[in-house]
Amino acid sequence: MPFDIASIRQTTGVAPPFMIVYGTSGVGKTTFCSQAPKPIFIQTESGEGRLTLSAFPLAESFDDVLSAIETLITEDHEFETLVIDSLDHLEPLIWRLVCSEQQIPSIEKLGYGKGYIFALDHWRKLVRALTVLRNKKNMAIVLIAHTHIRKFESPDSDTFDRYEIKLHQKAASLMQESADAVLFARHKIITKKEDKGFGQHRVRGMSTGERQLCCNERPGFIAKNRYGLPDEIELNWSAIQESITQSIEG
Repeated sequence: MPFDIASIRQTTGVAPPFMIVYGTSGVGKTTFCSQAPKPIFIQTESGEGRLTLSAFPLAESFDDVLSAIETLITEDHEFETLVIDSLDHLEPLIWRLVCSEQQIPSIEKLGYGKGYIFALDHWRKLVRALTVLRNKKNMAIVLIAHTHIRKFESPDSDTFDRYEIKLHQKAASLMQESADAVLFARHKIITKKEDKGFGQHRVRGMSTGERQLCCNERPGFIAKNRYGLPDEIELNWSAIQESITQSIEG
């Protein structure tokens, strides 16, 4: 449609968060998301352990995931947060769909990374569906993912290892760009220098038992946020909610 002065409108304020929470297995990502306001889970893996959750049946295809989102968009309900657990178990479902559409046995068979480019079309469908859900039902979106360690070749420093979201790089880039926040969940570690004698020392990492969300990127991991959050927050929902509220109101 044509744009004119009459089409200009005021934005309606801050939308509910759209975030990715990723971290190593067992750090408490699913537990963290279960603390969100009235959460409903779309599970692509059985990772709830002993938690009691509201969840759709286990998604066995990408269409199952889109169908669940469409249900939340079109039907009346009281849920306030959608959690997808997890992105890296969703990715093979997208690859399987690409293989079916292209009539190939493996996504690698297209060559030159074309299969992963086709997969991006489906990741974009997911982002559009989640955006519609957030806008129409005022729901927060939280996407869980695991980690892998990848070498990062920086143009202005030596190559180093860092934690990244366990997705193909093209998909990871798209999802990171789409999210308001990408938060890295980890066990808090402190280092202690020990004297080995003869003027030699070694540094040991020791767990404090605390779990934290890292909100801003560092050489060792990917992270970002659009809320001006502090570098580290305790891994519980009330802490992140309080920090976002303070950022918005401050």
